[in-house]
Amino acid sequence: MHSKRFLVRRTVAVVAAGAAALVLVACGGDSDGGDGQAAASASAAQGTYGAADVAFAKGMVPHHRQAVEMAGLAAGRARSPEVKKLAEDIEKAQGPEIETLSGWLVSWGEEVPAPGAMDHSMHSGTGGMMDAEEMDGLKGLSGSAFDTAFLRMMIEHHNGAVAMAEVEQADGAYAPAKAMAGDIIASQTAEITRMNDLLGQD
Repeated sequence: MHSKRFLVRRTVAVVAAGAAALVLVACGGDSDGGDGQAAASASAAQGTYGAADVAFAKGMVPHHRQAVEMAGLAAGRARSPEVKKLAEDIEKAQGPEIETLSGWLVSWGEEVPAPGAMDHSMHSGTGGMMDAEEMDGLKGLSGSAFDTAFLRMMIEHHNGAVAMAEVEQADGAYAPAKAMAGDIIASQTAEITRMNDLLGQD
């Protein structure tokens, strides 16, 4: 009897220990597997970007920041409700893209252009960026004069962004960046048409 009880107890103990071990292995396996997959995904992502992707992100961050800055002026200066709505749409679209672009740069070990480093004069004539004088001039306008200047400047700005996005699609290697570039081309080309319509142009 004693030997049977001992065997039963031992069997129960072994089964319980085995079950506990299985639970631990299962939990540990899920955790380790998840971490391993995340690390593998991170490594894969790190290996799929190139110089064109870095240039795209570094160029588009200040470019978008200026567009958001310009759009922010419309609320208190624009006369046309359509211009105000367009400006709101630009802010809503490009604000989150700035965050995404900045996140990519950080993950790649690259410096994110500092907000204070957005020197308009550095970008004047490239990518449709406005210089300091143009920005100051826009800030000094209101009503219909602001609407006209804003639309003309933003068309130029958007054309620059579309050109930058086309380069990314042609030369980039990072799939999410190329996808964003495609979105920029589609959305900003549509907005260019919208702005030209507001200006009464063909």
